[in-house]
Amino acid sequence: MSAVIRLATSADATDIHQIYRPIVRNTHISFERTVPAVHEIADRIEKTLRQYPWLVCDMNGRLAGYAYASAFRSRAAYQWTTETTVYIHDNFQRRGVSRALYSSLLAILREQGYCSAVGVIALPNEGSIRAHESVGFRKIGVFRNVGHKAGAWRDTGWWQLELRQPPEQPRAPLAITQLAAEHKFDNLLQTGLRYIRA
Repeated sequence: MSAVIRLATSADATDIHQIYRPIVRNTHISFERTVPAVHEIADRIEKTLRQYPWLVCDMNGRLAGYAYASAFRSRAAYQWTTETTVYIHDNFQRRGVSRALYSSLLAILREQGYCSAVGVIALPNEGSIRAHESVGFRKIGVFRNVGHKAGAWRDTGWWQLELRQPPEQPRAPLAITQLAAEHKFDNLLQTGLRYIRA
């Protein structure tokens, strides 16, 4: 088996669309109600990569899953906290891909200077809960009936992980483009590969 974790590019948008489309159409897991077009996903990748990591896992030439970070809130005081997301192709479930992607993503976020990561999970979703808790996230609380999807009102659970001790005088997190230029970046990308099972 050949597996690699790397930064996404806009060329991955078609494969990402194939993973995300049934999640939007057939489940309550994403609160999007309309499937974004391939070009919209490509735009999202490009915008995300101005500041945050968007990772993909290739297994034997196929895109097995993806994970990315985004702004938790827009106001400046929140800039050291990020929201994280991971989705795995149905054919690659239960093979450690989610844990692998998240481990690499979190290692990169620490190096960028982020202090906290937040995962928001549309409930129920035992798989996502396991994925978050396997890398250290802890449940903070539940917001009741905050979204209507797939014919019902849905709760969201909030999970949080402290990435590093918050410094007294924090510097603004590095952009992913800055960190990607450093020699250590390739090692950070591959942090999670040990969790992948054939």
